[in-house]
Amino acid sequence: MRWLILAVLLGMIAGAGFAGQSTIAQTSRMPAPAVQGGSGASGLLWTVPPGWREEPVASPMRRAQYRVPGPGGDGECVVFYFGPGQGGDAKSNLARWAGQFRTTDDKPIGPAFKTRALTVGDVHVTMAEATGTYVGGMGGGPAGPPRANQMMLAAIAEGADANWFFRALGPKATMEAQRGPFEQLIRSIKRGPAP
Repeated sequence: MRWLILAVLLGMIAGAGFAGQSTIAQTSRMPAPAVQGGSGASGLLWTVPPGWREEPVASPMRRAQYRVPGPGGDGECVVFYFGPGQGGDAKSNLARWAGQFRTTDDKPIGPAFKTRALTVGDVHVTMAEATGTYVGGMGGGPAGPPRANQMMLAAIAEGADANWFFRALGPKATMEAQRGPFEQLIRSIKRGPAP
């Protein structure tokens, strides 16, 4: 009986060692995004609004993902960072975002797409807002089923080596209620700590 217990314990220890080696190998191939996307001078940090629930990121390009509660049903806020020199400029991304919304009579939202600039510390930020029917579509890909009465609150922050994209999307009633908290998140942005 003692030999059986010893064999089981040794197997568990050996298994833990192999699992640890596997984790190290996976980490070196594809490092997980840092918390809030920030380490080193190219990172950004921010404060998450109360009531927002952090979720596991759905892809390596997402540096953070939050469930945003509200009176119209849950929305989502995602922070994207694509790597040094990646992700495109603010103007083309704003045009793409505007193209993801339509009016109730299926026309471009035009002047209903609002933008403004602000500076947070030493970070230049372009804010954007859209309301209407969300039709989606990414990079020339197919659009999803239209979702009426949606709202997007978004910001593009100029990082040291590439833009960072903050996009909250959900039912209009929810996003209206979350406009202040979203702006507080953006106004809390700061450069990541030195490594």
